[in-house]
Order: sequence, then structure tokens, then C-alpha cells
Amino acid sequence: MIKTGNLTKKFGKLIAVDNISIEVAQGEVFAFLGPNGAGKTTMVKLLTGLLLPTSGSIAIAGYDIAKEPLKAKAVSGYVSDQPFVYPYLTGFEFMRFVGDIYGVSPEMQRTRIPELLEMFELTGWQDALIESYSHGMKQKLVIASVLLHKPRILFLDEPLVGLDPKSARLVKDVFRALSKRGTTIFMCTHVLEIAERLCDRVCIIDKGRIVAMESVEGLKKLHASRGNLEEVFLEITGGTEYSEMLKYL
Repeated sequence: MIKTGNLTKKFGKLIAVDNISIEVAQGEVFAFLGPNGAGKTTMVKLLTGLLLPTSGSIAIAGYDIAKEPLKAKAVSGYVSDQPFVYPYLTGFEFMRFVGDIYGVSPEMQRTRIPELLEMFELTGWQDALIESYSHGMKQKLVIASVLLHKPRILFLDEPLVGLDPKSARLVKDVFRALSKRGTTIFMCTHVLEIAERLCDRVCIIDKGRIVAMESVEGLKKLHASRGNLEEVFLEITGGTEYSEMLKYL
């Protein structure tokens, strides 16, 4: 469902994404991890067509995103770490707006919008202007709107930012259910516990390059001395070196 070949993105002399080739299967939950500045968000923006690559290829559900961008975007959805919404629309109006963009029929919108608003506990706020929503409510509204057209692929960049524990649990359960139904999920997150519990496979990048790509259990076996994904991640990316600095506290 997602395939890149020697994908590279440069900003001047900076190589943000460096020769990355990956394949993500239908129904797979794929975690894309790395330290701050490693190139994760740049990678997501390349896959969603928000940035053009310097070189390399991207195929989304078989569509070359450079040659057929609208077809690739029509079968996918993107949730960023910052919920981009129109503050002077109501929640219901925003859902209608997104549905129209994706070509969701009025009949389906009449059924799907109330269902999604209820699922994300936003029914009581559907007629309120979005400017009155909390950050977490805006994030839930964005996730609900992305699900409206039933995308085959979801791109998620820190999707749980700003969510309370109850909402975060709901969103994780939604992702699990979608994966079981065949939706492919590509997720960037700094919350390694989520990646460990939710994802089928993990790709770790550092300085724009892949440094590890394996199942969670596979990574643990390769780094048997580490007890969890967080410890494996720190070992691979060199994060454990900071432990020496704690003596200055």
C-alpha cells in the first residue's frame, strides 16, 4: 500500500530524508520513529504529497504520487500533530466541508457524520464554533473528519497529542479496529509505548537514514539486553549517552 524507492529530500545542503526505501502492506500498522530532527515529519509530508522529493519514487495504493496525486490522496487520510481547522466553522460544518472535498455523497454524510461525532464524543459540540474547542477536541474532530471517506491508508504524525487518557484509548482502539479491517496505518510518534503495543513493524531513522527496520519482537531479540522498545530505541540512536550528564544534577 505504501512503497518508496531511494526517496531523498534535500533542503539546501541539509539532507532531511536520505535514500529511504520501504514497503508497507495492507492492514499493517507501521511505526516510523526517530529523534527530533531525524526527518519523520518530512517523510510524512512527502508521502502525503505536501512536499516534492528531490529524488526517488513514492507509490500510494499503487498510484505514483508524482503522476497521480489526486488519486493517491483520495484513498488516504492525514492527521498532523497540529489540528488544522477553520475556527469560524462549527464542528458539523467542518465535517461537511471535508466530506465535500473527498466527494462523500450527501446521503453518506448524513449517516456517517453523526456516527463519527458520537463516537468521538463531540455530538454536544457539533453546533459550536471550533474556536471554542480545546486542543484535544480539535484533534478528535480532525481524526473524525479523516475517517469520513473511509481511507485505505492513514498517515498519522503524533495523533495522540493533546488527548486525555480516555480519548487516547478510544483513538488507539479505533486504529486497531481499522487495521483489522485492512486499513494501512503509517504512524510517527515519540510515545514508544504506543508503538510497542500497537504497531506490527517499526522503522527507526536517524539523520534521515534508516538505522533499523523490524517487528517489535524482532528488535527486542536483536537487542536482547534491552527490556522494551524505549531501551532499544535509545541504544540504536545513542540516547543512552545522556545518562552520564545526570551527575551534574
